[in-house]
Amino acid sequence: MANVSFRRALVSVSNKSNLVEFIKPLVQQGLEVVSTGGTAKMLSEAGIPVTLVSEQTGFPEVMDGRVKTLHPKIHMGLLARSYVEEDYKTLSEFELEPFDLVIGNLYPFEEAVFKGVQGQDLVEYIDIGGPSFLRAAAKSFERLTTVVDPEDYVGVLEGQFEGLEGRKNLAAKVFAHTASYDSLIAEKLLSKESHSPKQVSFGGHVVDALRYGENPQQKATWYRSVGKSNGLHKAQIIQGKPLSYNNLLDLDAAVQTLREFQETPACVSVKHLNPCGVATGTTVESAVKLSLKADPVSVFGGIIAMNRAVNKSAAEHLSQLFLECIVAPDFDAEALTILGAKKNLRLLKWEDLMQKQEESSLIRSIDGGFLVQTADEVDSWSEQWQVIGEEPDEETRRALTLAWRVCAHLKSNAIAIANTAYSLGLGMGQVNRVDAVEQAIIRMNKHHSSEENTVLASDAFFPFADSIERISQAGIRWVIQPGGSMRDDEVITACKELGVNMVLTGKRHFQH
Repeated sequence: MANVSFRRALVSVSNKSNLVEFIKPLVQQGLEVVSTGGTAKMLSEAGIPVTLVSEQTGFPEVMDGRVKTLHPKIHMGLLARSYVEEDYKTLSEFELEPFDLVIGNLYPFEEAVFKGVQGQDLVEYIDIGGPSFLRAAAKSFERLTTVVDPEDYVGVLEGQFEGLEGRKNLAAKVFAHTASYDSLIAEKLLSKESHSPKQVSFGGHVVDALRYGENPQQKATWYRSVGKSNGLHKAQIIQGKPLSYNNLLDLDAAVQTLREFQETPACVSVKHLNPCGVATGTTVESAVKLSLKADPVSVFGGIIAMNRAVNKSAAEHLSQLFLECIVAPDFDAEALTILGAKKNLRLLKWEDLMQKQEESSLIRSIDGGFLVQTADEVDSWSEQWQVIGEEPDEETRRALTLAWRVCAHLKSNAIAIANTAYSLGLGMGQVNRVDAVEQAIIRMNKHHSSEENTVLASDAFFPFADSIERISQAGIRWVIQPGGSMRDDEVITACKELGVNMVLTGKRHFQH
């Protein structure tokens, strides 16, 4: 322990881990402790002398502890300014001493959310006194040390936060903590119909400090959103190096696409945020084999996501090429042995990877601000969709549904060609739709030139008939698209003349 000394502390915590170990050496150096309720009881039982808050205020803790530290005789000791003589005269007038150390953290509101607490019971987890005394103390960082995170206890004892800059850094942590806390409360209290509140905020907890961002010269940190119990942070890395910034983005893209396929074994290959091979199968190994077959060139160095446990046969297929990551609900022992030979291959076990987030919003930064939108929902086959041409049989419906789901997860302009089991050619990120069509056809012809009974999906409408002409030349006889172009009649006429059947969904799935 460094030569750290404090005269007077206010201590009131919900998370009591390591508190006694932190306080004892300071008390031995002369620290006087003022505390509340359960915290005071624990410290007393550990042999630490404690003055109850009620003794300082002359007012009992009331309303089941709702009112404890909310008193001028507490806040005067926090807010007194060392550089204002009148403040210290006021303290003397009321026979008070200033605090120079505050240790506090808040009611476990987030933990209550995770446990499913609702209604008035959840309201009782909203801390009022805690944020008030913590913010007051943090405001007085010029003379006062405020500790909100038990992980900082050792650093305080070792003198890492001595001086004005150290106290300022701890104060900043307090305001970040209370802001994050309040953001979750606001989210939970806001009615589902209020999609556009006048002010929004969001908070997060650090998961990991990443080596760098998209490029080595960029710094990056991984955060978990407050209130989100499931997510990539729940995935257990059971083999390989720590995840990179780009790994995380690709893993997220892979899992978001995979969640479109709940019913059957499925495998998604992703490269640079875009699916490059998507397949379903009767078994997990057949889904893996077809996903790799979909585009055997692009999958090199990619990310694999699977909705079933990886077994020996699937692992044998996956071990034959270079991959960055594999994420799945589980891996059996034989699969781990096979994949263990590739020491740099990251294996992630995520039991709940198929569980979609409830009421999830998508946040995207722009210069000077950010945009928020609700998550997209991709429909399965619907009787409300308009069929132009022949009525599709069950096999064609399955192919169209697969292509439609895949296309919704490609960057626009996007085209997906598929059969009933897997993607055949994907075109994405093009500045015009006919180029996306051309790219998808080129990829299909390169890897699946003999494939018949193919279908094509477009994430948004066709603005001209030129794409239909190219689709027809490729031998594709079924197209699914949202419609809505000013030239829909022209496109539909081209379909009829060229023998191309079309399904209009009325809903686009454009990813900018």
